[in-house]
Amino acid sequence: MKSIILLLCILISLCSCRNTSHKKIEHIVKEWYGKTILFPKDMYLISHKDTTGTVNFNKIHAPFTILHYIDTLGCMSCKLHLQHWKTFLTEVDSISQKGVNCLMIFYPQRKKNLLRLLQLNEFDNYVYIDQKDSCNKLNSFPIDEHFCTFLLDKDLKVLAYGNPIHNHRIRKLYLNLIQDKFEKTYLEGMEETEVAVNVTSLSLGSFPWQEEQKTLFTLKNVGEHPLIIEGTTTSCDCTTVSYSKEPVAPEDKVKLEVVYKAEKPEPFYRTISVYCNTPDAPIELEITGEAK
Repeated sequence: MKSIILLLCILISLCSCRNTSHKKIEHIVKEWYGKTILFPKDMYLISHKDTTGTVNFNKIHAPFTILHYIDTLGCMSCKLHLQHWKTFLTEVDSISQKGVNCLMIFYPQRKKNLLRLLQLNEFDNYVYIDQKDSCNKLNSFPIDEHFCTFLLDKDLKVLAYGNPIHNHRIRKLYLNLIQDKFEKTYLEGMEETEVAVNVTSLSLGSFPWQEEQKTLFTLKNVGEHPLIIEGTTTSCDCTTVSYSKEPVAPEDKVKLEVVYKAEKPEPFYRTISVYCNTPDAPIELEITGEAK
């Protein structure tokens, strides 16, 4: 019975990915839930600080393992979200009483760029640079990057599925499972309210790419219950969001300050997802412009 409820929780959580059909998500969950992840016999784990020798990851046992696979084609920083991962892994460490492995597997086109980003972001976790894409070949991971993250049990079987950085409900599901307190009450949520957004898309215009840009979005609580923002995610680490963490009373407003720091001269389009107690959460915002 518990496994059926867990499958339902995963399905509901993944359904917040708006561009993915319900049937596709249901197929993915059925295919991957309980599946054993295979690893190459020898894996060379590194960090930006130092290196270790090859290890047999199949012999490293922990109650849980978070596995994140990603190729680094295209905008590397946009895909890696290293600062978001650092925040999430810090939270995992703070609530874990039994120990959690985190293994990030990268299949990079440009290894030097990847190592540079690891160093710039002071990302201390060990990663596996899989230049032959051997782990993907063993498991045939999905093409969609949102579905290449797994929470594994001590036998390396998939317990939950989906990216906790992109999906706030998946993040909560991972944390609940890691705490070994299986609760589905968070899915029932708190009392919902309604929100009016002053504007959902803002243009920052043209500006010198070295100059940091700031803009504001305003959310007004037009419902009957307090508005609570559980968290935000952005489509790139170059974009950050700050806001008051206090509940917003009915008829009151909260401002979201968005800061964009270009990595190079280019036109850009970035999205911000706001997770809150509204029926249509997450609220999707966007900024555009051209860094010259």
